[in-house]
Amino acid sequence: MSDRRYVVLVVPARGTWAPPGRDPEAWRLALAEDTYEVLAALDLVDVAIAVAGGDDESVEELAALTWPGTPVFAVDAERAVLDAVAKVGPSPAVVAVSHDVPDLPGLLVGKLFRALGSADLAVTPAEDGSLAAIGVRLPVAGWVDELAPDFDTSLATLDEHKPRRHAVALGPGWHRLRSAADIARLDPGLEGWDATRSQLRGS
Repeated sequence: MSDRRYVVLVVPARGTWAPPGRDPEAWRLALAEDTYEVLAALDLVDVAIAVAGGDDESVEELAALTWPGTPVFAVDAERAVLDAVAKVGPSPAVVAVSHDVPDLPGLLVGKLFRALGSADLAVTPAEDGSLAAIGVRLPVAGWVDELAPDFDTSLATLDEHKPRRHAVALGPGWHRLRSAADIARLDPGLEGWDATRSQLRGS
């Protein structure tokens, strides 16, 4: 197995929530572009994009936002995280990141990789009770494969299914952009999230 570390950005194939007056498709792509830029700036990792429930058109749409050579592929929407992890290539660990964290500090991804030295899963909890990122140690543990966690899986569900105390490691929490209230968490003084910023300005 390769010792390379992979981060895979998981993007829904269609627009979901968007702020009032904003096009859901444009909003989805802006979030995905900014989150990709965060991940692409990380050292010592390879980055890929998985389109959950995607087709050729949606894959091409996301590929247009990436640097040359970035793998972009469709995955099963019902098992998007584990399908993405399986497709990125041999690795001791893979971190899957939700598309809606355009201001995610790269340091949080590194913390997940470190935790996967002993845990089956390592997660970044989101403030709304969901997950912003999910790290998976390979080969995938049987209970993880059976549960097939995604970004809407709660910490309570993980606790219920984990076979031992330290099977799931918790990284520092963050926030996803899933409601109007979440917009207030963005720090205008921080560099980055330019596409999201442009959408919020209406340009």
